[in-house]
Amino acid sequence: MTAKVFTQHAETALFGAGCFWGVEDYFSKVDGILETEVGYAGGHTKNPTYADVCTDTTGHAEVVRVTFDSSRVSYKDLLNHFFKVHDPTTPNRSGPDVGSQYRSIILFTTPTQEKEAKEKICELSESGLYTKSIVTEIAPAKEFYRAEEYHQKYVEKTGRGACHIQP
Repeated sequence: MTAKVFTQHAETALFGAGCFWGVEDYFSKVDGILETEVGYAGGHTKNPTYADVCTDTTGHAEVVRVTFDSSRVSYKDLLNHFFKVHDPTTPNRSGPDVGSQYRSIILFTTPTQEKEAKEKICELSESGLYTKSIVTEIAPAKEFYRAEEYHQKYVEKTGRGACHIQP
């Protein structure tokens, strides 16, 4: 397998906004995204499988790891996309999907990402856009466990709709 070579401006970000199939499909179409992968993060179980995560006992969320070219798309822009595609006020659910694995979560990889994510939540909270409080979790990115191959690029492979993703 050939190693992937990215630009010097490549950065990584992780977002959980419900079912990872639709979130990955959405982010894969954002200009400046170099790669997307779906997986599990934010929990305590080592090497979880999809079946494990679905038990709602691993602490993991379904997330999308995006590698992006920061000279083409900023992290702030990615945050705008993240908040556009889901309702960040519903705890442990997104659309019809219920369980902690579907929670709204931002896993930051740099101190700047942490700062910008917190600022975005403050900005949105003060905007009056939402009638309920934003429950998006912000935490450091630790282990990312790549999901099984059949989950990767699922919408693209199957032609199915993009879950609950909002336009």
